[in-house]
Amino acid sequence: MASFIVEGNHTLHGEITPQGAKNEALQVICATLLTTQEVIIENVPDILDVNNLINLLSDMGVTISKKNDNTYSFKAEHIDSHFISSEDFMDQCTKLRGSVMIIAPLLTRMGMMYYATPGGDKIGRRRLDTHFRGLGNLGATFAFDQAKQAYRFQSGGRLRGTYMLLDEASVTGTANIVMAAVMASGTTTIYNAACEPYIQQLCKMLNNMGARISGIASNLLTIEGVDSLHGTHHIILPDMIEVGSFIGMAAMTGSELTIKNVSWPNLGIIPHSFRRLGLRLEQRGNDMYIPQQDHYEIDRFMDGSILTLADAIWPGLTPDLLSVLLVVATQARGSVLIHQKMFESRLFFVDKLIDMGAQIILCDPHRAVVIGHDHNIHLRARKMVSPDIRAGIAMLIAAMSADGVSHIGHIEQIDRGYSRIDERLNALGAHITRVQ
Repeated sequence: MASFIVEGNHTLHGEITPQGAKNEALQVICATLLTTQEVIIENVPDILDVNNLINLLSDMGVTISKKNDNTYSFKAEHIDSHFISSEDFMDQCTKLRGSVMIIAPLLTRMGMMYYATPGGDKIGRRRLDTHFRGLGNLGATFAFDQAKQAYRFQSGGRLRGTYMLLDEASVTGTANIVMAAVMASGTTTIYNAACEPYIQQLCKMLNNMGARISGIASNLLTIEGVDSLHGTHHIILPDMIEVGSFIGMAAMTGSELTIKNVSWPNLGIIPHSFRRLGLRLEQRGNDMYIPQQDHYEIDRFMDGSILTLADAIWPGLTPDLLSVLLVVATQARGSVLIHQKMFESRLFFVDKLIDMGAQIILCDPHRAVVIGHDHNIHLRARKMVSPDIRAGIAMLIAAMSADGVSHIGHIEQIDRGYSRIDERLNALGAHITRVQ
């Protein structure tokens, strides 16, 4: 296992460009399985989760070539039916949460597949009911195979379009159902669909491949099934979670920073959420400029009560940034309640921040009150272990602002979502050393 040795109290300065969006990359790469023709995808992030998915597709028989550092060609002309029934396939799926989105494409192409429960962050229950029930609505059947310790899916021929109301606006669940519906017979209507930019991008890519999806960017999608899809060329959006992470780093280290090509229209409420903590963010074309700030003050509600920042389905605040917002609040002036509604284990990393000197009251698995230090008391360096991607980057941000040298273990979790983060931040003035 690798670790980061982080020397704190160094300011950053310069420009940084966010990588391609991880969550979008996982979806659109899975969608390449829906056609036998070539699909070219640009701005693919060089991160562990995406690389593992690319390797999985390669083992499945997909022809993959790397055009340059961030551009790949995928051609799923042949899929190895023996491999997708093998233990090796099942084992690779269990190590990658995003692999759940290969179910729909493989079911459409092959008519049958096995799938083991996926891995990923340990942030609480992440049920797959929406995926399974949505595919069942389209005519697929599934049962758990005790011998293989995996689910066996069958389509029984071509899937059939239908109306469905999702029990939750699951992003990956919506992606799976959309990919299953694009070549189903008839029309599929999905109500309470997720509408994050990731889903919008997937739908746009599928339409460019010949699909007929309307209602994009809303929670009501209508899909007219087609007989086949063709190849296309797709460009992945910049990662809004990485943009938010860089904002947090600038705030905590009192740095002046420019984030290039952030795709402002696709950031949603993210800039507003950081502004509510008192941060100044300036739009300069498609770039974001963050001036150096010695102090920033948390907003209050109009009646004077304490501010609450809570995650919500899009266009609400993404849960992936609550960990970063929580860390930023530790050095603000004022107090804020952080309410993590979607995952019951995502706030358990705050005990490490408390050990560093942060004033945080963990009310329950979903809520934490942060009382800001206003940069009057610095965090103290500590030894920590990253439990998941987002907690890991929050710990890194805290360590970059702390007095002394911190040790962050299990950074493979951070590598799953952030490409060469140590190298890129060191180029801005950070002092981060990667050790085995």
